[in-house]
Amino acid sequence: MRFTIPLLALLGTNAALADGATTFAQFCATCHGAGGKGDGIAATALPVKPADFTTADFWATRDDAHVTKVIKEGGPAVGKSPMMAPWGGVLSDAQIAELVAYLKTLK
Repeated sequence: MRFTIPLLALLGTNAALADGATTFAQFCATCHGAGGKGDGIAATALPVKPADFTTADFWATRDDAHVTKVIKEGGPAVGKSPMMAPWGGVLSDAQIAELVAYLKTLK
């Protein structure tokens, strides 16, 4: 099934951001931390620190398409850590778009 809702319409809603926050808490916070600083409970055991979504440096070098690709295909898809798992088989395109929108609120 292909994502057909216009992206800007989806990303501008409070419900979409809330859904993105829920997805983040469920799938991402263990490594990236509850506040997205890369300081989750599992981060201490990882050889490469997870991304910190709260820094300007992170967002200065990444756009929505890049972040979407990492979430969907995993870290190796963009030359990053193989510890960043691909979530494209678990999350729908709509969930990934909501997650990217939520991540941007952390900056």
